[in-house]
Amino acid sequence: MIPQDPSRRRSKCNETCRTLLVDDHIVVLQGLRTALEDEPGLTIVGQATSGKEALTRVGDLCPDLVIMDISMGGMNGIETTRRLRECAPDTRIIIFTMHANREYVVDLCKAGISAYVLKESPLSTLLSAVQAVREGGTYFDARAQALLASHLNDLHSARDSGGGVQSLSRREREVFVLLAEGRSVREIGESLHISPKTVETHKYNILEKLNARNVVALTRIAIREGLIEA
Repeated sequence: MIPQDPSRRRSKCNETCRTLLVDDHIVVLQGLRTALEDEPGLTIVGQATSGKEALTRVGDLCPDLVIMDISMGGMNGIETTRRLRECAPDTRIIIFTMHANREYVVDLCKAGISAYVLKESPLSTLLSAVQAVREGGTYFDARAQALLASHLNDLHSARDSGGGVQSLSRREREVFVLLAEGRSVREIGESLHISPKTVETHKYNILEKLNARNVVALTRIAIREGLIEA
C-alpha cells in the first residue's frame, strides 16, 4: 500500500497560495509562470532550475506549493521531494513531468507528493491539480492513476498467489540474493550491468513483496529459503 499521511490531507494551502516553480528548462518555467500567474489565489514567489536550488529557495521563500519536474541535472525530482518532505513537511508538491513511468509515480507517491500531472495533459489538468492540492486533497491524472492501479494489482496478485520469494521476477531474485549477501547498490549495479537507480527500484519492490522492513530481514529470508548460507 502507498502510505498517506492524514494530517497532510487535512492541511490546506493559504488563501493566497505561495508557489515555487522548478524545472531545468527556462522555456518551461516561463510558460508555467505565464499560465499560472493570473490564476486566482496563486502567487508565484520564485523559480529554480535544479533540485539543489529548489531546496535553497524553499528555505528562503517558504512556499505553500512546489510545482516540479523529475528530470533535472544533479539532484532529480524524486530525491528533491524526499528532502523537501524532511525540511519543509508542510509544503505540498505537484510533479509536472513528461515521464509516464510506473516506477516514478510509485516512488514519488511514497516520497509524499500531492499530485502527478503529465506535461502532455491540457493546462486545465494542471489547474485542476493545483485546485485539488490547495483544498488539501491529491490529484493524479488519468495516466498516473492507471500506473498506480497496475502497481497495486501486481502487489495483490503476488499476495494472492502465495507471495514470498516465488513472487519475485528473475531480476528481482538476482538483486534479492546479492542484497542478502551484503552487496551494496553500486556493486549490484556493476555486477548486473544496471543503474543504481534501477537497483534501488528493485530493492523497494522486493521489500514490499516479501513484507520485509530492511536488508537484515531480507538476509534472514534468504537463509531460510536456502538461497545463501548463514
